[in-house]
Amino acid sequence: MAVSVEARNIQIPYSSLTVDHTLPIPEMKPSLVYALFQFCFFFLLMYSTRFELILIMKRIMKKLCKDLFTKWSNLDESHFFAERVSGGITNLLLKVSVKEQNGNMVHITVRLYGPNTEYVINRERELQAIHYLSAAGFGAKLLGVFGNGMVQSFIHARTFEPLDFRKPKLAAEIAKQLHRFHQVEIPGSKEPQLWVDTFKFFERASTLTFDDHEKQARYDAISFEEVHTELIKLKELTGRLDAPVVFAHNDLLSGNVMLNEDEEKLYIIDFEYASYSYRGFDIGNHFNEYAGYDCDYTL
Repeated sequence: MAVSVEARNIQIPYSSLTVDHTLPIPEMKPSLVYALFQFCFFFLLMYSTRFELILIMKRIMKKLCKDLFTKWSNLDESHFFAERVSGGITNLLLKVSVKEQNGNMVHITVRLYGPNTEYVINRERELQAIHYLSAAGFGAKLLGVFGNGMVQSFIHARTFEPLDFRKPKLAAEIAKQLHRFHQVEIPGSKEPQLWVDTFKFFERASTLTFDDHEKQARYDAISFEEVHTELIKLKELTGRLDAPVVFAHNDLLSGNVMLNEDEEKLYIIDFEYASYSYRGFDIGNHFNEYAGYDCDYTL
């Protein structure tokens, strides 16, 4: 699938506004609040009262939307509604609903990066991939980018559960979409990034420390020398296989597949780990994800 002209010509709004997160919550001026760097927003979500959180979220979304989308610049805060969709290690998702002057309700997704995720996720690579994958019909449309996150279209669908993988019709549709995904061409180097990323993760993992003594004891029992030796052997093996290299998703677990059951439409989402890689790895990793978050291999 060739690089589309549409993807090359996309102009994505960018906002560089920041917030002084050292201020107490009541002193955070709405004109500054919109994009909270690293721990700040997660701290607010964890420790703010419900009233404070709702107020802060509305101010954040008002300022963010005003900065990125001029058509909403004259709307007051009563036109903006925000609710948490989900959260995890790498992302916090907010559904933002905007009531326009004509009464129409528009829904968008605001995605905030988790703290320290830049150590394991190449955000520049992710943003580039989203441009082209969106143009090819994958995932949500990228609407804007800000300091520690992005704004995307809202997908009206439910997230998969691991048991959904058992359903033959859905499994077949995933296979079709993954095949089409592997045909998307992203500009730049076509060198497989599997081992580049793996050794980067290994370097981070092998130098951790924990305040919790029990965790530290379990960590110290790991032989990273043995792990490194095994990784080298696997890298050498893949080098002899002449395996096809494609643009791969690399994280096709149940949480990254959505289904609109009314329209019978399936979506592959979240391209944080997407890169050129070995086709067999992407397929094998997907099957491994059948076990779910609890690693239940009886599935």
